[in-house]
Amino acid sequence: MKLVDSIVTESAALAALRRDLHAHPELCFEEHRTADLVAARLQGWGIEVHRGLGKTGVVGVIAGRDGGKSGRMVGLRADMDALPVTEFNTFAHASRHPGKMHACGHDGHTTMLLAAAQALARSRDFDGTVVCIFQPAEEGGGGAREMIAGGLFARFPVQAVFGMHNWPGLPAGHFAVKAGPVMASSNEFRVRLTGKGSHAAMPHLGLDPVPAACQLVQAWQTIVTRNRDPLDPAVISVTMIHTGEATNVVPEVAEIQGTVRTFTTETLDLIETRMREVASHTAAAFGLACDFEFRRNYPPTINHAAEAEFARGVMVEMVGADKVHEFTPSMGAEDFAFMLQAKPGAYLIIGNGDGDHRDSGHGAGPCTLHNPNYDFNDALIPLGGSFWVRLAQAWLARG
Repeated sequence: MKLVDSIVTESAALAALRRDLHAHPELCFEEHRTADLVAARLQGWGIEVHRGLGKTGVVGVIAGRDGGKSGRMVGLRADMDALPVTEFNTFAHASRHPGKMHACGHDGHTTMLLAAAQALARSRDFDGTVVCIFQPAEEGGGGAREMIAGGLFARFPVQAVFGMHNWPGLPAGHFAVKAGPVMASSNEFRVRLTGKGSHAAMPHLGLDPVPAACQLVQAWQTIVTRNRDPLDPAVISVTMIHTGEATNVVPEVAEIQGTVRTFTTETLDLIETRMREVASHTAAAFGLACDFEFRRNYPPTINHAAEAEFARGVMVEMVGADKVHEFTPSMGAEDFAFMLQAKPGAYLIIGNGDGDHRDSGHGAGPCTLHNPNYDFNDALIPLGGSFWVRLAQAWLARG
């Protein structure tokens, strides 16, 4: 395993930094302490720092031995925000902020990129420029979109951008990457069916939205099974139905909410259109009014083939082909998708193991993403940081 010696030497200090970040989680666009810490570390290592992109974003610019004169520039991105989750772990570095937790490993992602930035700034063993992007608000805030809107790629015109996420269940020391779609689009819907309330013993005097809501939930699933190409994955999940206040009252309103996930915009267009049609016609059949809302949050994360294969080559050189896998696409979503719409690049996976790394005092549940018992595996920091260094050096050396 070809690790960067200076990162290995700093591994204990980096682990302590990661645990400090874990103990002080901040939600989307509230990452003020985290951003201050990141900026202070970068500046202490002699790295040019830019702040304010995406509100709390931080960008570190590292010029190589040529002072960046070659014009070649590569972006490396880490997310910084935590989740609104109450942590179940009780070890020493557990969250000190009730209801907030680094339950997805962004504390580790930030630390791995800081490790790489320190090593790159020390050696400057490359021509061109490395742009380290510390992004806020990945968890629902669209921080990548906000950084781009604020001029991220206009000010730092990278030729490619890469992102990395830890993955529980994949052994530590392993990587995974894939060309094409790797994460789904994330979308939300809300339907409000309005009828006429009545006494439950005299339903003929009202217009009951409950049977229509039940029929609508079932009918929407036929969009997936009968309207969509079965080789193109998609999910429609109704996750909330709110209606009624008493057992002897037919309610006036039923509200249905949920999420839609797809890997292609074409399939998403189809599903939104058909959901709206089915909702409208079902409501009309029951004599109800229908208010349909559909919000598109994150587009699908689609890796560019050349950049995905380039990242795979760096992985293989570092850990061997037997530890580099084809990433199985996930119906989860990731706002790095916005960066991949703007620039060529790839989103890749580093194994977080099965949870055995957790200190005593961890919760009884599994070490999975968005779980209150989760904790990032500090053993990944030297590997992830070294990968960023090797990837940047190799990309900039292509000529």
